[in-house]
Amino acid sequence: MTSPSRPGRSRARRAVLTAPLAAVAITLAACATTPGPLQAGVPTPLPGSGDDPRASEPLVIDNCGFRMTVSKTPERVVTIKSTSTELLLALGLADSIVATAFHDGPVPEEWAEDAAGIPSLGDAVPGREALLEVEPDFVFAGWESNLTVDTAGDRAALADFGVGTYVAPSACKGEGYRPSPMTFEKLFADFIEAGDIFGAPDAAAQLVAEQRAALESIEPSTEGFTALWYSSGKATPYVGAGSGAPQMMMEAAGLENIVADVDDTWVSISWERVLAADPDLIVLVDAAWNTAESKIAYLNENPALAQLSAVRQERFVVVPFPAGEAGVRNVDAVASIVAQLDALGGE
Repeated sequence: MTSPSRPGRSRARRAVLTAPLAAVAITLAACATTPGPLQAGVPTPLPGSGDDPRASEPLVIDNCGFRMTVSKTPERVVTIKSTSTELLLALGLADSIVATAFHDGPVPEEWAEDAAGIPSLGDAVPGREALLEVEPDFVFAGWESNLTVDTAGDRAALADFGVGTYVAPSACKGEGYRPSPMTFEKLFADFIEAGDIFGAPDAAAQLVAEQRAALESIEPSTEGFTALWYSSGKATPYVGAGSGAPQMMMEAAGLENIVADVDDTWVSISWERVLAADPDLIVLVDAAWNTAESKIAYLNENPALAQLSAVRQERFVVVPFPAGEAGVRNVDAVASIVAQLDALGGE
């Protein structure tokens, strides 16, 4: 279901079309991606006109092992996952987003008005046909798995329809592409790259400057707390491991991750391992479908887990699901964690 157009937008949104895929393939002619390894050297400039820097200077990127050439700044973008949507909103590019999908939660209040008039393709990953019906020239995905034959479409196949694709580099999983470990400097570099792709380099530079300054102003906890980042799962907990965004934020907040030795972003572990480590506190990921409150209830209802020090002393820190993945909310999440730690320290 789509939302009505928002009054006062600088560019009226075109209605969702239902043309056959063949017709869509003819009408789409924006950013192209080409599978295969990057070629050495600088690509030959493509003909173009106007002020679009990509027209005379195409941008070639090796994105998660996929060679992509951006020869036109995207104008009709579909964002999949909250992290990609929120980054474009933070860059002031709401008018470039023709639809969003796979929402992890509501956008922060500061971008709520900008996001209000953007149609949604649903809370799951859209299929290729549903994606193409809104005539995108580009798809910005939060996960590699969003762009497969079983989801929104294989990247090479979408390129055949004239649709460019980009995956948040922090989510790349392939050897040599997965950030290991994830750092704020790598995250800020991702923001700069997105600014170059989507035609907002100045906004990206300003965003990075603001977030770097905010990060530097945070005073991490000195209590030496050990912690578990508990994302989901009951019989087998799915937790933040030692090289992803959770670890990055825990370190910045002054927490010692009990799963820091596992070189992965998230991982399934046993409750026995958690019981043996007995962390001082537990970071709870809060999602509409798996709330922090439901996790606390489960921990208290399980006789063994109820004996954890963090559970007995109610030492919990809560992070919204969209802030738990690498994105524009991470610095604020660190500040929130530190503030919650300060409150716990005073109990």
